[in-house]
Amino acid sequence: MRAVILAGGQGTRLRPYTTVLPKPLMPVGDMPILEIVLRQLKRAGFNQVTLAVSYLGELIQAYCGDGSRFGLRIDYSRELQSLSTAGPLQLIPGLDDTFLVMNGDLLTTLDYRKLFDHHRASGAAATIAMHRRSVKIDFGVVETGAGGELERYIEKPEYHYSVSMGINILEPVALSLIASGESLGMPDLMLRLKEAGHRVATYEAPCRWLDIGRVDDYAKAQEEFAEDAEIFLGAGA
Repeated sequence: MRAVILAGGQGTRLRPYTTVLPKPLMPVGDMPILEIVLRQLKRAGFNQVTLAVSYLGELIQAYCGDGSRFGLRIDYSRELQSLSTAGPLQLIPGLDDTFLVMNGDLLTTLDYRKLFDHHRASGAAATIAMHRRSVKIDFGVVETGAGGELERYIEKPEYHYSVSMGINILEPVALSLIASGESLGMPDLMLRLKEAGHRVATYEAPCRWLDIGRVDDYAKAQEEFAEDAEIFLGAGA
């Protein structure tokens, strides 16, 4: 099984840390975020990983090498200009079978193999991994109808919603919808698939998930990993 990890972002929201290290190499516990992801993918049965790099990509390549120390085959694709989260896929040769594509700055306990198998069983052209979130409103919410008349008055409600985890499974047909050199985000690619008549499935499972994009997210990732590294890396890690 093959995975593509998007590791080319500049990590501007994590500066000053990312002035010297690319975000995927930021340490969580005693290893970089990227190494945690690579170990998880290996445990899930993936054997080939392409790292899409740009900013400080030479440091990522120096650290990961050919992947042999992780039990993986790792190759690299370099962006010369920012192509967002779907555009880089057009640069990668050999994506001729089902593959996983994900951001390289995630800390999660998602079972990648179950996601992959769910996608295969669905027959969809793409599957979006989702995480359930909730937000508590600290005020009474007033809903009005025509003419401003009261319809509902809810005291301090809690709303639930699903967000993309930045982890997706794609079929090769998706690549035909990305123009060469085009800067394209993953949400737009999913919409193009839908508009072209392809099925786009979703997958939601209870798991921990942190997008390490800001300083407070990074601090929380450190805390959760320190509490129980085994839930991220597996027993005996």
